[in-house]
Amino acid sequence: MEIVKDLLLVTIPALLVLITAWLVLRKSFDNDRDRRRQEIILQNARTITPIRLQAYERLTMFLERISVESLIMRVYKQGMESRQLHTELLSTVRSEYDHNLSQQIYISPQSWEVLKTAKTNTIKLINTGAEKIPPTASGADLSRFLLESVMELDKEPTQVAIEMIKKEVASIM
Repeated sequence: MEIVKDLLLVTIPALLVLITAWLVLRKSFDNDRDRRRQEIILQNARTITPIRLQAYERLTMFLERISVESLIMRVYKQGMESRQLHTELLSTVRSEYDHNLSQQIYISPQSWEVLKTAKTNTIKLINTGAEKIPPTASGADLSRFLLESVMELDKEPTQVAIEMIKKEVASIM
């Protein structure tokens, strides 16, 4: 009986020390793992944030470049017929869009949808103008009609998307 008592007197404190050491080490390892995870998240943020901001810049430039007045200033040439201008405007919008497709991975799905809607609405506006102006009319007539149509809108489709991008950038800064 004496042996069991001596064994318990040695074993119980040893178990308590072992359990305490295990708990302390586990807590230390958990803290270390959490600290490393936070460092990785911070490093990723340092790397990704500039890339995301660059994507927002590029998409803002895209939206500015496909605004109707900007398109007309870049595409219209003296002597163009309405049909030619219509074709060139659509081609330019699609080309600009294709050039910026990869940027969608850096922005929210909601912002990308607003951007696509702005592109679609700009194309609709151009197509509506082309339907109302005869194909053999001058490009200046189509340009005038498009600019007047934009002035009648509360906001140009691209402006709505630019405002959304600005809000999203403000939220990540």
